[in-house]
Amino acid sequence: MFNPSRDEVRRFFCEAWRKQRAAQPITPIEAIAIDWITRHPEYHALLSDQQAALSTDFSADGPGANPFLHLSMHLSVTEQLQIDQPPGIRAAWQVLLRTTGDEHQAAHRVIDALAETLWEAQRDGKPPSNERYLERVLRAV
Repeated sequence: MFNPSRDEVRRFFCEAWRKQRAAQPITPIEAIAIDWITRHPEYHALLSDQQAALSTDFSADGPGANPFLHLSMHLSVTEQLQIDQPPGIRAAWQVLLRTTGDEHQAAHRVIDALAETLWEAQRDGKPPSNERYLERVLRAV
């Protein structure tokens, strides 16, 4: 299983953004990352400064959200939708998308459901529940 370090994740997003701005070739996963980075202009300055990106602490106790966690969640949801894993996420997404009418808003609702599901699994010391995750996505409608 792919398990990048904190700095590897940060470098990935910074490098994808750098390549975009330099009009350099990108990989498919970088293209997905760039799509979400583009939709989050509030992160552009940080992603343009890799040294700041690597040194900034986004602790749970600190102010503001962690942009790298947020973008990683966007990537996770995008990949889940591409392969319909967990089974049914794509259908639940379609319902949510029809309801919101906005892909980004729908994605944020799925991210919230995923975050809650992961938190619950960590708290309980169990694997994440696909059923609870899908229930949360459908409740977000």
